[in-house]
Order: sequence, then C-alpha cells, then structure tokens
Amino acid sequence: MEKSNIITVAWTGILNTNPATVYISVRPTRYSYNLIKEQGEFVINLTTKDLVRATDWCGVKSGKDVDKFKEMNLHKEKANFVKCPMIKESPVSVECKVKEIKEMGSHHVFIADVLAINASKEYIDEKGAFDISKCDLIAYANGGYYELGKKIGKFGFSVQKKKKAKGKNKSTKNKRK
Repeated sequence: MEKSNIITVAWTGILNTNPATVYISVRPTRYSYNLIKEQGEFVINLTTKDLVRATDWCGVKSGKDVDKFKEMNLHKEKANFVKCPMIKESPVSVECKVKEIKEMGSHHVFIADVLAINASKEYIDEKGAFDISKCDLIAYANGGYYELGKKIGKFGFSVQKKKKAKGKNKSTKNKRK
C-alpha cells in the first residue's frame, strides 16, 4: 500500500462473466503503468458525481509528483485479496489480478481476473443487488463526464411479449343473416 497511486482510466469494462474477467487500458508512459505491471494487480474504483473533481484531477496529475490520496482528501481502504488499496469514498471497488497484458499500440490492455467486488451497503437493494440508481455514478466519454443511473429498460425488454389487459382486445365475429 505504500507504493499506491490513483489513475483515472477511461477505457475499462467487463470481458467475461465466468470466470469474471475485466480489463483496463493504460498508456505505458503513465506512472501507474509500471506499478500495475510490477504488482500484477489493481482495483477498479467506480466514481460518483461527488467525486467528479477528484476523478478529473487524478487523471491530469501524475502520482510521481503528488500524493493523489492526500491532495484530494481520499482515504485508502484495505482490500481483501490484493495489496493495493481501495478508495473508501468509492461506492464499488473491484479487486483484480492481472493475468495478461496485451500491447495494442498507444495503450496496453491489462486483462484481469476479478477476485472480489466490494459495494457500500447503502447501495444494495432489498434483494441484495447493487442499485446503480442510488449512488450517482459517472462515466467519461469524448472529453466529458456524464451522470448515470436512470433506468430506461431491462435485459430482454425489446423482445418481451406485451400482456393483454383483461376485457380488452376480444374479437367478436359478426354474423350475417
């Protein structure tokens, strides 16, 4: 934990469900690149609307020059399976173990197994699932930060059959005399 840093990563995501596999893309020139390569692990900390300034600041400042935790008043939290810290203020932290590095050009892709997903209890719904609408997550695209959280559909809704209302849509046959 003494050699830890925060890196803001725009390109990250899920690659596989079973086994749970994720990726982050990092430029080899970034200070965190060698930390991740040497340690073979990292934590993906999802960020929120309240953390947007810290997210941006940590993306434009280098950890070789400043202590990002100290400067942004963020707190290290001990992870369960990796040595690098989680960010306490993050609603979700994903502990990852690097299994492969792919050189793609400007960025190298760290492909990693998910060892644990840690979510703050206040963001868990009554069914035990993470409720994205409760924590004001943000995303980054095309140079801008955007709020997430409004549900606009669910898996399979586009092909679901519509239920007919009772008493409606009954066809009647006209009898000719």
